[in-house]
Amino acid sequence: MPIYEYKCEDCQHTFEKLVQQSTLPQCPQCKSTNLEKQFSTFATGSNVSGGGATADAMPGCPTCGIPGGTCGLN
Repeated sequence: MPIYEYKCEDCQHTFEKLVQQSTLPQCPQCKSTNLEKQFSTFATGSNVSGGGATADAMPGCPTCGIPGGTCGLN
């Protein structure tokens, strides 16, 4: 199940929700279904094991600044 970020159009509350495809999410604060799905980014795991470099430690793209230089704009 994917996690989506939403903003309630009625009370302006923002929240994350695990959503099955057939489920209509509700705002946990006011129970409204008048929601706007927000643009969200994915998270990468932290460097817990000590092996390898994280994206934060890699130089950014000279064009857009994205860590790791993987945007393809350069």
